[in-house]
Amino acid sequence: MIYDIRLTLATDYAGTASNGRHVVCVMPRDLGPEQRLVAGLLTLSPRPSERRDRIDFFGNAVVEFALDALHGGVEVSVQARVERQVTRQSPQSATSLGALPRIIDACRDMGPDSPVHFIAASARAPLTPAMTAFARAHVVSDMDTAEAVVAVGRALYRTMQFDPKATTVDTPAPEAFAKRHGVCQDFSHIMIACLRGIGIPAGYVSGYLRTRPPPGKPRLEGADAMHAWVRAWCGPQAGWLAFDPTNDRIADSSHIIVAHGRDYGDVAPIRGILRGSGGQTSRQSVDVIPLVDPIPPTATGGE
Repeated sequence: MIYDIRLTLATDYAGTASNGRHVVCVMPRDLGPEQRLVAGLLTLSPRPSERRDRIDFFGNAVVEFALDALHGGVEVSVQARVERQVTRQSPQSATSLGALPRIIDACRDMGPDSPVHFIAASARAPLTPAMTAFARAHVVSDMDTAEAVVAVGRALYRTMQFDPKATTVDTPAPEAFAKRHGVCQDFSHIMIACLRGIGIPAGYVSGYLRTRPPPGKPRLEGADAMHAWVRAWCGPQAGWLAFDPTNDRIADSSHIIVAHGRDYGDVAPIRGILRGSGGQTSRQSVDVIPLVDPIPPTATGGE
């Protein structure tokens, strides 16, 4: 499947800022056969005084930039063409839940895809007795790791309500879990914490999701949004399985990957510091346009 992707990510300040430094992570990844970045262009407004394009520890494309003149906001624009292949629906040779701790303890790999980076609590995915108990209640001892991942993801889908008004980007995962309401960022952080609580390495995936309007309604330009889902390590032979708990589905060719990390803090679309005063507002517009348009299942997006 080939997609054209357009993103506008803007922050408007109530006043003016005299300078600022920021990091953005919004360009789709080039992952070989799984996902190929055919072409990509990222532009910044106002024009930065410094810009550095680099690859971070987890292999994500990030852009660092600085502004040293008065400005009233920042706008990031992306145009990209991506070829996304259909991924396997279920991993083969997934490790049993009982054997997983021993394998992780013996792991000496410290590379970006090593499970050791994704087993402990992180700032946005703390381990709590409530979330661990939820996960344990939905797995059985004879499951393999992949079966457990899907079972927990589907249980969250049945239990949680997608509600963009219930949380903000800073809402802690335990609070969203207690409410049982949230958006895909909340679903993903909760699922990550649940899986780590029962010994399954799990990480956060930021990206874009191809969605469709309701039947009979026209597609709205810019109506899509950035999305988030989860990937979990199912053993040395099976590798990583990506699951979208917001939509109760294994991630497929509708999911375009931007970044992998331990949680949102590693892969935030934009973060940084500035010198100024007053509040700020954010705007986001995303178009994911298939060049060949088979009808996929309806999906819910938006971080």
